[in-house]
Amino acid sequence: MKNAKAKSRGRDLLPEYDFSHGVRGKYSRRFAEGTNLVKLEPDVAKVFRDSASVNRALRRLVGRTSRKRAV
Repeated sequence: MKNAKAKSRGRDLLPEYDFSHGVRGKYSRRFAEGTNLVKLEPDVAKVFRDSASVNRALRRLVGRTSRKRAV
């Protein structure tokens, strides 16, 4: 059964996808630390070109000027 799964997986991938030198779990620790991604609508993304400008605007909106957050 194990060989059948491996063979079927091989047929699903295009030849240019070569994972033979891949490292399993290479980024797992970084992923486990968490991410906080937010997708901006296209009209908003035109105004805010980078994360720094978004963060500045949001800090002004919530009345915080410091990067440190009170817990």
